[in-house]
Amino acid sequence: MKVSKSFEVFAKEAPEVQSAWMETIHKLDAASTLDKKTEELAYIAVMAAVRLESGIPFHVKMAKSNGATRSEIISAILVGLPAVGNTVINALPIAIDAYEED
Repeated sequence: MKVSKSFEVFAKEAPEVQSAWMETIHKLDAASTLDKKTEELAYIAVMAAVRLESGIPFHVKMAKSNGATRSEIISAILVGLPAVGNTVINALPIAIDAYEED
């Protein structure tokens, strides 16, 4: 799966830091007791809430590959609506486009 342009540049321009970051990510992932689908849906919700839209396509594809439905992706994005307001809706077209890509 393709990562965001920002993450590609990060890996190219700071490979040692990116490697350390990925090691941390893998350790955090291993420590999580959530199943992979739930973890990805939760991560999508957080990304939408903090407006980190560049990573949403990658994580939507990960969620989909772990069994998430289109409606679950949409619900994950909208779950933050009461807490952070309608800024989360900016993530909807990005997520839907990524979900519908082959």
